[in-house]
Amino acid sequence: MAHCSSSKLSHLFKLTTANLNKPTVLRTGRDIQYAPQRCKYFIRFHKTSGPERSLQERQKQHMARGLPKQKPIAGVKQVIVVASGKGGVGKSTTAVNLALGLTANDPVRKAPLLICTFCYYCCIPIFAQMGMQNHDNFSLCFTTLSTQSLFIFLFCTQSKTVGILDADVYGPSVPKLMSLKGNPELTDNNLMRPLMNFGIPCMSMGFLVEDVAPIVWRGLMVMSAIEKLLRQVDWGLLDYLVIDMPPGTGDVQLSITQNIPIAGAVIVSTPQDIALLDARRGAEMFRKVNVPVLGIVQNMSVFQCPKCNHQTHIFGADGARALADTLGVQVLGDIPLHLSIREMSDRGQPVVVSSPDSPEAEAYRKVATAVVQRLEELSG
Repeated sequence: MAHCSSSKLSHLFKLTTANLNKPTVLRTGRDIQYAPQRCKYFIRFHKTSGPERSLQERQKQHMARGLPKQKPIAGVKQVIVVASGKGGVGKSTTAVNLALGLTANDPVRKAPLLICTFCYYCCIPIFAQMGMQNHDNFSLCFTTLSTQSLFIFLFCTQSKTVGILDADVYGPSVPKLMSLKGNPELTDNNLMRPLMNFGIPCMSMGFLVEDVAPIVWRGLMVMSAIEKLLRQVDWGLLDYLVIDMPPGTGDVQLSITQNIPIAGAVIVSTPQDIALLDARRGAEMFRKVNVPVLGIVQNMSVFQCPKCNHQTHIFGADGARALADTLGVQVLGDIPLHLSIREMSDRGQPVVVSSPDSPEAEAYRKVATAVVQRLEELSG
């Protein structure tokens, strides 16, 4: 006998014909059998018992819950993810220089120089009226007043703090880019302390494994590692946490976007058509999980010959701008293909801190400014 619901029974009756003397086609799953003169199946209705009904209700309630609730990272105000659909487009270099650009653009970082200049020019007439003609006395009073003013200013104002999380488990690049080695220490609460350089706290899987050791893990182990990097790190108080995402649109991306609130995503791509195809997939993925796309960074946009200054668009011209128009987002900036960016990155001295006055560093700072403006637009 077969257990049938009312819908299956109705479907079965429709298959029968009015004339039972004619062969009737009955579908029995895998094959088709003919039932002449009569229906040879007995139908028995199955009554749902109380425990089974309650189980079905619990299953419906569980499915209605949907995705897990997002839980913010302790101490972090806003999370910015830097992603690309394809590897090798300069995503990690852009993420590191973006984080450094966010701190370099902070006006509070320039406060000590401004305070000292202010104190020097303001103190000269004051000390002259007090009759301090001796150079040593003047220097001592100036230094004391400058130090006090600096402490008062820094106490009343707070600079922006930025951290970097390297979520590329299989190919961590942040340790090399930030010139960091060693294992993170543990706090009393058994949390990992990020390693720091250039004033930026950093955490990466590269700190937990050997430099040349391959990470041959299945998906569940990768998810467990990402969970530890998100929840078991003592970040302190951060205004921005820049996450260097792995390339593609896989489990890591979904796990991060579903578990923590993300302020926005920055898509990095070269102008090449092949890279733009995957960049669009990455942008569409963030839209599906309700993460705002802040814009696109067009990396390696142009090469300028160091001898004749002739510009060549090796990977094409303005491909990312066309994609941005299609997606309805803005281009956050253009980063040139320059030798100094590669050399400084390989040395662990990002161009924003090693050559702050160069056009390349200025390009990264403009990207950081555009990112902050987009975040303010979304929050306002």
